[in-house]
Amino acid sequence: MIDRNLARGLFLAAIALAFGLGALRYPIGDFARAGAGLFPLMVSVLLLLIALATLVRSRVVTGPRFEFNPVNIALLLSALCAFALVSRVLNMTAGIVAMVFISGFAGTAKYSIVRNLKVSVGLFLVALVFQKLLGLSLNLY
Repeated sequence: MIDRNLARGLFLAAIALAFGLGALRYPIGDFARAGAGLFPLMVSVLLLLIALATLVRSRVVTGPRFEFNPVNIALLLSALCAFALVSRVLNMTAGIVAMVFISGFAGTAKYSIVRNLKVSVGLFLVALVFQKLLGLSLNLY
């Protein structure tokens, strides 16, 4: 039987290997003079270590059973599509709010408008930091 921790570890390992092998196409360099592939390789190695720890934990501790819920997947995909569409038509702030409120239906906890507003404000503040401090061109308002 596959549990959620085993599935999570296998998925993280697959992503880490895919990006790690992709990073090897670029020059690595060294820490004094880093190449284009050094940072993605380091991140993928760290992700692979997390995946291995998750896989070991899944063998030691019995976790919850893995359940595949297509309704939740459809809700999350529609939330991402709504974010892209609303951000394009109105602005990114309205897109963030639409994404959070739609994806909130996929959660296991009781649906909460107050929680969704708090999450929306938090994501808006992160986007604002990206816009002001990093100089990204984000259509927030």
